[in-house]
Amino acid sequence: MTTYKDIHGTKVEVRDDDPANPVNGQVWYNSGTLKGFKVNPVGSWATAANLNTTRYDGAVSMAGSKSSALFAGGYVSALVANVETWNGTAWTEIADIPAATGYMGGTGASSTSALVFGGQNPGAGSSDKTYEWSGSSWAEGGDLNTDQRYRKGAGVQTAALAAGGNGGSPSPTKETEQYNGSAWTEVADMNTARTHGTMGGGASPYTAALYFGGEAPPGRTGKTELWNGSGWTEVADMNTVRDGLGGAGTSTNGLAFGGQVPGRTVNTEVWNGSTWTEVNNLNQVRSSLSGAGASSASALAAGGTPTCAVEEWSQPVETTVSFTVS
Repeated sequence: MTTYKDIHGTKVEVRDDDPANPVNGQVWYNSGTLKGFKVNPVGSWATAANLNTTRYDGAVSMAGSKSSALFAGGYVSALVANVETWNGTAWTEIADIPAATGYMGGTGASSTSALVFGGQNPGAGSSDKTYEWSGSSWAEGGDLNTDQRYRKGAGVQTAALAAGGNGGSPSPTKETEQYNGSAWTEVADMNTARTHGTMGGGASPYTAALYFGGEAPPGRTGKTELWNGSGWTEVADMNTVRDGLGGAGTSTNGLAFGGQVPGRTVNTEVWNGSTWTEVNNLNQVRSSLSGAGASSASALAAGGTPTCAVEEWSQPVETTVSFTVS
């Protein structure tokens, strides 16, 4: 029979405190109480309250925690201007964006300081408009230099990054722009032109963002690019090639989920700064969903085709437990 000593090389330790850096499966006595340490090695998705309006390809702004998010615009049976905020428990409808718009990019520090841009307006094709949310009302900001739909964003309201997209022609773009709170400036292009990908950047500085997935003719791509504030560098590809996916996190701690592969998928992958690893899937299959979050520990997946469902991602947890005799 294998014993604890066979596995760990020592007997169960007797001490008067908990060890500072226990390892998974370690057991010890603390003042006569048998304790152990465990790690849930992979994160998981949990179902949250639905959006009030079923839609896809809207813009989500969220950072810092899973208790402050904003979902703007999107498409139902037509393009909509609806906006909802998330408080960690429920979605509440607030003031609409000035024009019905879908396929937008969005970013921001919270549900009270958000930025949405680009997209498509009814009968007007791709848009160059930018709208800023103050927490109580929307105001028009500086226009993008190029009309784009499916453009994705990272950063905060006064320092944002927008990349990729499609101006309405069959060809996606490499274009990247930076926002300083009043105007957009064109900066270095991505290496791969693509549309309908996504970006991880949360509210981290727009000097450290990650763009992944998308449609890059002749087909979908799993390519990942890292932005360092002045240029893009290709890094490791995702394991599952797809477009229409959701994304969250930072350049060193990201999450990719859902999308089209070509069928809709629940696949989820986590980024550790150098590689992608497949982890637990979404509960509901979907594409054209919206994702947000400052890290993989505070990610949110909202809406998509064909659903109003919302899910929250929880990263692996470490727990010290006390054992009792029953």
